[in-house]
Amino acid sequence: MCRVLGVSASGYYAWLRRGPSRRAQENEALSKRIAQIHEASHGTYGSRRVHAELLAGGKRVSRQRIARLMRALGLQGVTRRRPRSTTRSQPGAQVPRDRVRRRFEASAPNRLWVADITYVPTAEGFLYLAMVLDVFSRKVVGWAMGARHTVALTVAALEMALRMHAARGVVFHSDRGSQYAALAFSERCRQAGVDRSMGAVGSCFDNAMAESFFAAWNVSCCSGCRVQAPLDEH
Repeated sequence: MCRVLGVSASGYYAWLRRGPSRRAQENEALSKRIAQIHEASHGTYGSRRVHAELLAGGKRVSRQRIARLMRALGLQGVTRRRPRSTTRSQPGAQVPRDRVRRRFEASAPNRLWVADITYVPTAEGFLYLAMVLDVFSRKVVGWAMGARHTVALTVAALEMALRMHAARGVVFHSDRGSQYAALAFSERCRQAGVDRSMGAVGSCFDNAMAESFFAAWNVSCCSGCRVQAPLDEH
């Protein structure tokens, strides 16, 4: 074998007795630390965040090396999903004027409500959440969940808010999504004595309070979430 491989017998036995190289030992220790960071992130961190975590701990190592070791360990982070649109305006629909004009202020409860819809990715597909937020208390006064973002979802969230709070005359502010511009939703608001308000098309600032609530909610509860139950169980 030595003759075929072109090495000396003494060199072969020296290699056989030699322990792992310093580089191999460093990679082994680094791989263990990478696995710990990845597990602590609930399997969400990729090489960039693992690299940042190591740097914060005083460990200087290249991101390419981390990515290589993560591939060897079979570890990968959670990539950002392509965003789904939950706001689809209805062409030609009669919409109410903007009564809020980006001034999200209220002198008492049930004077101004803001509403919006978001989605939550689960193991069974997307779960949609509609909520109604009281501007004065910053509390959710109504919500509803379903497998589809329909008019029925927004009406159900409104119904919960109306059952829980005597709010005749409240201003209900939303974006111009078709779920809020629909005739069925408009009629329910009219029956309940709710004054409607809508922001401009394509302007997230016109419904900033609701957008901000969902942004904070998604960060706080979904970064490591692994929902496994079917949609109809939520």
